[in-house]
Amino acid sequence: MSDAAQAAGPVPADASAPAALRLEICRVGRSLFERGYVHATAGNISVRLPDGAGFLITPTDACLGTLEPQRLAHVDAAGRQVSGERASKTLALHRRIYAAAAEAHCVIHTHSTHLVALTLAGVHSDADIVPPVTPYFVMKVGHVPLVPYHRPGDPAAADRVAALIGAAAARGAPIRAVMLDRLGPNVWHASPAEAMAVLEELEETARLWLLTRAASSRPEPLSQAQIQELREQFGARW
Repeated sequence: MSDAAQAAGPVPADASAPAALRLEICRVGRSLFERGYVHATAGNISVRLPDGAGFLITPTDACLGTLEPQRLAHVDAAGRQVSGERASKTLALHRRIYAAAAEAHCVIHTHSTHLVALTLAGVHSDADIVPPVTPYFVMKVGHVPLVPYHRPGDPAAADRVAALIGAAAARGAPIRAVMLDRLGPNVWHASPAEAMAVLEELEETARLWLLTRAASSRPEPLSQAQIQELREQFGARW
């Protein structure tokens, strides 16, 4: 928290940004921090507010482990600050995800260790950073394309992510995550808890892939027949 913010005292929360959502963002942020999915001031969380009231997003350079509900940034639908501390510099990317993915009501970005390590070591492919090696990865995450390196906050990254979301939807296999090269994943879902679950499954799959691909024989991906069964039984989007 800045000296100026401390001197000014708590920032009033406005009625158009529900208190329950503020608390949930703080709960999820603390959980991610305490379990090592984020560190220092890396990462951010946003939610789409109901009735077109804009978005809540964690402040710039905030530690997700020590978020305060009243200090979350509230921006309107056009991205203008309404209340709270200054919005994260990733706001433009989050807004493009919301615009492109109708189901997205929460976006989480982290610098998760195994996922970033995977981009440094070399991903499976640009279209799928890891292959479909476990059923829960197929069911809960789906395809995760790689976004080439851009500096943090670069609008070009937001353009690329929006294009990937549109292309995936056109193929009939909508995505819930992208991987920013050397930076970390952006994941989204209908709520903070569901978005966090996507992140957890994605990071765990990256860890498994890194551990097993160094072995003498790499694990085989699930077969097309096995993936089709997951589609039919569980609605997997692969």
